[in-house]
Amino acid sequence: MKTLFIIDGIRTPFCKMGSTLADFDAVELGRAAVSALLTKTGIDSNAIDETIFGCVGQPANAQNIARVIALRAGIPITKPAMTVHRNCASGLEAITTAHQRMAAGHGDVFVVGGTESMSNMPLYFSRSAAMKFSMLSRARGFGHRLSAMSRFRARDFAPVIGLKLGLTDPVSELNMGQTAEVLAREFNVSRDAQDAFAARSHLRATQAAWAVAHEITPLYPGGTSRTAVLADNGIRSDSSMEKLARLPTLFDPQNGSVTAGNSSQVTDGAVALLVASEEAVTRHGWKPLGRLVDYAFTGCDPARMGLGPVRAIDAVLHRAHTKLDAMDLIEINEAFAAQVLTVLKCLKDPASARRAGLDEPLGEIDDHRLNPCGGAIALGHPVGATGARLVLTALRQLHDTDKKRALVSLCVGGGQGGAAILEAF
Repeated sequence: MKTLFIIDGIRTPFCKMGSTLADFDAVELGRAAVSALLTKTGIDSNAIDETIFGCVGQPANAQNIARVIALRAGIPITKPAMTVHRNCASGLEAITTAHQRMAAGHGDVFVVGGTESMSNMPLYFSRSAAMKFSMLSRARGFGHRLSAMSRFRARDFAPVIGLKLGLTDPVSELNMGQTAEVLAREFNVSRDAQDAFAARSHLRATQAAWAVAHEITPLYPGGTSRTAVLADNGIRSDSSMEKLARLPTLFDPQNGSVTAGNSSQVTDGAVALLVASEEAVTRHGWKPLGRLVDYAFTGCDPARMGLGPVRAIDAVLHRAHTKLDAMDLIEINEAFAAQVLTVLKCLKDPASARRAGLDEPLGEIDDHRLNPCGGAIALGHPVGATGARLVLTALRQLHDTDKKRALVSLCVGGGQGGAAILEAF
């Protein structure tokens, strides 16, 4: 496989929906990340062949958001850009798409990443309300307008929440939290185990905050705020089992175990990476962070979408002719504690492995190798950006610990999994 090198990367702070980054739309978050990347690397933007960005909730006023981001960041108009969308794995998809472009001879240097402003996911009107608004807009004369207005009812002005629609699978008709409840029940993942995993995420993110600070570019909200946003704001240093136990279940009030505390946070943020071919690395004299060894995407039952990493990890290990215990570091996106704990069980337990579609288990992941800096339960999950964040975080950790190989993986809404193996330099 022709090698794609990750030269460098940077991200914005990840901030809870409706908080300090709420005034930044997905375009501005992406622009800020790309501008910071160009400044950090010092690359001549004329050397960039294409910009590829992931985004799940593209704004209506910025279709092909990657192009808008690229132009606003100062990348020349002659350089193309495209947006990719694989739900939670969109940021990883941007990287693998760049590899495919490079392998096909369609470029050597790419800016890739992902962006998401979950604060700015739109509100919609129902179809019946939209039809009434359409009739009103076509009405001519006072009488016709009055007749059209009289058709409206109070319920027509109740918004349909775009974020809620986006987090509900149309095939299984379950929202993402309900799919986590399915796994918790079927694989016997207790509420205590989920809360313990969530507390672990916050503790590790708190301890590692200084180490990941160099991943982050400051953002300046402007307006009445004169304070730069310097860090992720979802990390709770005082998180504990006792506090988490007091939270109500969200998706099954009577018998459930999934809460806001043991789920990933709904978050705003963006990530940008500079990636290139071996020829471009030599030509520019770059010292890469690492390289993409191999990757795989697989499918699973949408109602059990959290199982996605199991088969994706199996597939990428087979493609790379390696084993799970050869990985120095493993990052599994923390969509839900129940989901990650189920994946871990399926990787090590023979009966659970078979239920997840494996012929045999792949092995046990030691606790110290898994998400050493915490994960999305503490840091947040801006869905279009997280896949790229995992790659950046994993490579940074490999460098900080003088380790060699990392595996990153995500479950994907709609019933998919993505995984990639990285090697540090």
